[in-house]
Amino acid sequence: MTNTLTGMLLAAAAGLNAFLPVLGLALADRFTNQVDLPQPYNIISSTAGIAILLLLVTIDLIADKIPRIDHLNDLINSPIRPAAGMFLMMAAVSGQNEIHEVVAMFIGLLLAGAVHVYKSISRTRITVASNGMANPMVSLIEDSIAGLTTFLAIVAPWIG
Repeated sequence: MTNTLTGMLLAAAAGLNAFLPVLGLALADRFTNQVDLPQPYNIISSTAGIAILLLLVTIDLIADKIPRIDHLNDLINSPIRPAAGMFLMMAAVSGQNEIHEVVAMFIGLLLAGAVHVYKSISRTRITVASNGMANPMVSLIEDSIAGLTTFLAIVAPWIG
């Protein structure tokens, strides 16, 4: 059940920022003994995988802080966030015999998709209410929540 909960937290975080939880999982797989991703999921923890994820996280973090560009960034990431949620959920439960990977795929899709839809609706309302001036701060809060959720999803099972 622990891997399922980890996957659910990572998928939810992907609804806010597609690449940050994938990078967190990749780094945990690469640099700790606590996470051991099976194939094909371990591709993200290769040197090239981590380099690509670092680039994508950097672009996403910067683009989401620039007014008007942030909306384009959200539009581009709309299909990517649910896909990242699916990937993360499937990677977390793969080979663990907790739930079937196809079920995990749908759970990851729904969690990341729901968080992303809520974020998009909220962000639109905030943009209208503040004329876009609050968007960089809201983006920073979203990234912080995604980062903290990713950290807790990966570290919390070690504590228990």
